[in-house]
Amino acid sequence: MSGGGGFFPSDLKPEEIQKKVEESLDKTKKEEFEVNVANLIRDLLMQYNDRNPRKIQDKLDKIRKIIEKDIEDTIDLKFGGSISKHTYVDGLSDVDTLILVNNTELINKTPEQIQDFFLSKLRKELKDIKKVDKSTLAVTVEFKDETVIQLLPAIRVGDRVKIASPDGKGWSEINPKGFTDHLTRINKTLGGKAVPAIKIVKSINAQFSKARQMTGYHIESLAIEAFKSYSGEKTPKALIEHFFNKTKDLVLSPIRDKSRQSLHVDDYLGPKNSDARKSISHQLDIVHRKIRSANNTNSIPSWKEILGEL
Repeated sequence: MSGGGGFFPSDLKPEEIQKKVEESLDKTKKEEFEVNVANLIRDLLMQYNDRNPRKIQDKLDKIRKIIEKDIEDTIDLKFGGSISKHTYVDGLSDVDTLILVNNTELINKTPEQIQDFFLSKLRKELKDIKKVDKSTLAVTVEFKDETVIQLLPAIRVGDRVKIASPDGKGWSEINPKGFTDHLTRINKTLGGKAVPAIKIVKSINAQFSKARQMTGYHIESLAIEAFKSYSGEKTPKALIEHFFNKTKDLVLSPIRDKSRQSLHVDDYLGPKNSDARKSISHQLDIVHRKIRSANNTNSIPSWKEILGEL
C-alpha cells in the first residue's frame, strides 16, 4: 500500500476505490446470505430429526402383536424404506417394512393369501387407523395421524429375501440392503451431506400437487444418480440446487431398481418422456430456477418460500 493508511492504495482513482468498496460489500452480503440459508436448512432438519421414528416402531410393535396372535413363530419386521436409510421425514415418507414370515404357517401361502391374512387381522384389531388396503406388493396402513406404513410380506431362502412378484402371484428375489449400502457410500463420499439434502428435497416435493409428487424411493434413487459424479461444494444447500438441476433431465427416463423390487423404481410414471415424466420435469425445473434466482438476488424470503417456511 502506498501513501496514507487507508484500506486501498492511495494511487487509486476515486471510481476504482468505489468499485472495490462495492465489491467488498457485495462479498459480505453474499457471505451473510449463505450463512442465513444454511441456518434455515439446519433449523428445518432439526425439526425433522426431532420427530423421532420411535412412534413408527410403536405402531409396528402393535401390528406385530396383532399378526402374531394366530401363528406359531415370531415375524421379523425390518425397515426396508426411509428409516433404515435415515432419510425418513415424518409425514413426508411412506415406511416400507419387510415382514419375514419364515417358519410360520404362512410360509407356504402365496403373497396374496398372506396379504389377505394381514388385511383381515389389522382391519379388525388395529386402532387409530383411517384405512387398511392392499396392492399387488403390500398392505398399506394409514393412521389417523397421517402416518403411512406399507407392509411387504417376505420370505427368506438362505441368505436371500423374496417379496411378491410384479403380478403378485409368486415370489421375486430382492436386495434391499444393496440399495441402502449404495446410498450410504454416496453419503459418506459427500461428507454426510447427501442424506440431509434428500430430506429437504422430500419436504419440497411434499409441497407439489399430488400429480407432480415423486415417491420417497424415487427421490433417493434420483439423488444417487445426481450425486454419484458430483464434485462441487459439500453442503446441503449446494446439493439441493444440484439435485434439482440434474433431476429435471434424469426424471425423463426410467431408473433401474437396484434393490430389484421391480424393474424400475419409477414405473408409476410410465415410459421414457411420458406426459407424467414431463410434468414432473417441469416442476423440478421451476424449483431449480427459483433457487438460482434466490441465490442471484441473495433473497432469504425466496429461500423460505422454496423450503415452505413462509
